[in-house]
Amino acid sequence: MIFIKQKIDGVFLIKPSLFKDRRGIFRRHFSRREFENNKLKSDVLQANVSVNFKKATLRGFHYQKKPYQEDKTMSCISGEIYDIVVDLRKSSKTYLKWLGFKLSEKNKLSIHIPKGCANAFLTIKDNTVVHYYCSQNYSPKYEGGVNYLDPLFKFKWPIKPKIVSKKDKNIPYF
Repeated sequence: MIFIKQKIDGVFLIKPSLFKDRRGIFRRHFSRREFENNKLKSDVLQANVSVNFKKATLRGFHYQKKPYQEDKTMSCISGEIYDIVVDLRKSSKTYLKWLGFKLSEKNKLSIHIPKGCANAFLTIKDNTVVHYYCSQNYSPKYEGGVNYLDPLFKFKWPIKPKIVSKKDKNIPYF
């Protein structure tokens, strides 16, 4: 696994090492040792799968507040997503800055999102499946969000979001 630092501290794009033969492709999706070698928290307490039937489905922006803040590592297992990470850490040099990443079954990339950052993803293809590991259990009482249309951030989506939950539509502006 190759960990590529991004402009927001603690955000890494992760490129897998592939083993390919006549049977198919094998890749390591998580390795505690490799995460720790890159100074990333490696405790996985929860893993989630998000199945999205339609292109232009948006999920987020979500994050957990203290004491349930979480690190997340996200991968697109099938289909394609555009994932945006926004830095909400007031002490960070990149506070309120954001980065966008294309993750797909084709490029096999993952993104590591540190505590204090929120993320949202938009499906670019029908039948997209996203898998992610979390360093903390979900606690609805400590959930936070950022509105995907918030003019403060000027998020640029590659396509217009069409399917958005009522909950995500109603997140107030930052």
